[in-house]
Amino acid sequence: MRIAFVGKGGSGKTTLSALFARHLARSGAPVLAIDGDINQHLAQALAPGEDAPRTPPPLGPGLPGIKTFLRGTNPRITTSDSMIKTTPPGRGSRLLRLLGDDELHTRHVSRAGGVPLMVTGEFDESDLGVACYHSKLGAVELYLGHLVDGPGEYVVVDMTAGADAFASGLFTRFDLTFLVAEPTRKGVSVYRQYRDHAREFGIRIAVVGNKVTGEDDLLFLKEQVGDDLLTHLVHSDWVRAAEQGRAPSQAPGSPDSPDPLEPHNRHALNVLRETVDAQSRDWDRLHRHAVEFHLRNARAWADARTGEALAAQVDPDFVPGPAALD
Repeated sequence: MRIAFVGKGGSGKTTLSALFARHLARSGAPVLAIDGDINQHLAQALAPGEDAPRTPPPLGPGLPGIKTFLRGTNPRITTSDSMIKTTPPGRGSRLLRLLGDDELHTRHVSRAGGVPLMVTGEFDESDLGVACYHSKLGAVELYLGHLVDGPGEYVVVDMTAGADAFASGLFTRFDLTFLVAEPTRKGVSVYRQYRDHAREFGIRIAVVGNKVTGEDDLLFLKEQVGDDLLTHLVHSDWVRAAEQGRAPSQAPGSPDSPDPLEPHNRHALNVLRETVDAQSRDWDRLHRHAVEFHLRNARAWADARTGEALAAQVDPDFVPGPAALD
């Protein structure tokens, strides 16, 4: 399952992404966390007891090599330079298994807090005024487009804040999107934007209330988001200590220590996993959206930039899903 955490800046989506990824890893499930936020803080959230957790080589600067690798022998892609972030896989493309023994995973995955991690990379000075952060997210979009993950495997992505995720087709690449909302009008305003856009594409959104301090906060969220409210988390002394650099050396839920999270918050994480596990993968829908956004990008800018008609990259006979591995 592919899960995105989204929400207003400061809502706690990075913290929840880390808590959920660790929760899955503690159970022994194969899980990959991806930091897709312009503010690259997921490694610190995964390993709060470490001053400078190790991060892997970022995906963004490695995009040319990633394109070459994923292109494989696909005859519909003339060169790796003509491959854009939305180019869908076809016959001959190199497909990936989660955390497989291949050069992409070997180079771009390290561990933080015991959880395998990929990062897109920071928005640095060389990007100022000349680049869009979504160009770095293109590597994540290509990765998910070529990934054939199986039952009981999880990819957890900490997305950009606000409605920025809709600047690309990446938002359609997930099985479930958790929108983290504080009990404030600003907190739920992002939810309304996501709800309206996601409904058009059949993307399921579940709201996770965060920083809930009492019944009034919970009632506010219920009134604002209705049945989309899945669960909520309350103030966590452990999380606050971690954010202040006072966290114990062991992360919550690590295999060799009791989980220091509060019982209610542990229950909320269980609800998230149960909800994810109840989803079914629709490979046809994922591929259909990938093709649709590829054609949109081709018409809007990519044909002119590459000098090619990129609609030709779509393989009408490609069958997405596990069968493609054969």
